[in-house]
Amino acid sequence: MNLEALYQDIILDHYKNPRGKGLLEHPLASAFHVNPTCGDEITVEVGVDESGGLRIGYEGQGCSISQASASVLVELLQGKSMVESEQARLAFIDLMHSKGVGEPDEDVLGDAVAFAGVAKFPARVKCALLAWMALQDAEIQAGLLTTGEQT
Repeated sequence: MNLEALYQDIILDHYKNPRGKGLLEHPLASAFHVNPTCGDEITVEVGVDESGGLRIGYEGQGCSISQASASVLVELLQGKSMVESEQARLAFIDLMHSKGVGEPDEDVLGDAVAFAGVAKFPARVKCALLAWMALQDAEIQAGLLTTGEQT
């Protein structure tokens, strides 16, 4: 199996078997984003667990790219510190803006490296980034991220 086929399998698995889907019981903040180009939509909620780690929940509907990306986001960032979360979020945004020539860091991005091929298609980049940008807005609303740190 080649790398591109493996990446497609990862995206399909996250789409068919979403991780962490569902809204939080007591979120600190929530952000709703829509991709007006295709109609994908997502609500991302954030909170902090007892050890200070990030709690994330989401609900949404849309294409396999947007929904799989939300699942990967939650699986990757749930329980992480804000520093780790921001490192991964910024690395994912860089990957999506690489036009398919970026070299993703699997140690930072985990399954999110599967979206490397999506970066070649500008129309699909917005789908992949939808949940990640909603996360940023929810973190700002919750006071977990300052507006000076946003992209």
